[in-house]
Amino acid sequence: MINSDEQKLYDILNKLAIKYVRYEHEPVYTVEEADNLDIDIPGQHCKNLFLRNKKGNIHYLVIACSKKHIDLKLLSKQIASSGLSFASEERLNKYLGLKAGAVSPFGLINDMERQVIVLIDKDLTDKDTVNFHPNVNTATIGLSYADLEKFIKWHGNKFLYI
Repeated sequence: MINSDEQKLYDILNKLAIKYVRYEHEPVYTVEEADNLDIDIPGQHCKNLFLRNKKGNIHYLVIACSKKHIDLKLLSKQIASSGLSFASEERLNKYLGLKAGAVSPFGLINDMERQVIVLIDKDLTDKDTVNFHPNVNTATIGLSYADLEKFIKWHGNKFLYI
């Protein structure tokens, strides 16, 4: 069943003429749980990490290939940000309107002040289809990488390739 948060996203994607395929499944909270689903979802599965800097005044959404290891110390140096760590669930809800297990670039629709900086794994740019939760962890949607980038640009958050 599609809830109002999920429907809000689909309304935006439809308005932007972004095509997607929706797959419903049991709730999953981690990449490992998603890998164990008894459903074939084609395309590149992605992981999304919501991070903060040491002071807690800058927040980042990392979008990467699901199997890629993200070294937070190395990433801190790469983006010249001090002491990256995982942000709390309270911060996740405040900035992206999401709960743990449903972290997704589509949570940006709730970042009205465009405070979250998006860090995109450059290895995703050549993928035909990328998969994400549609702001809930009971479904996955697949869309083209170009359409993902179109969505992020439309929303207006700053983004960088890593």
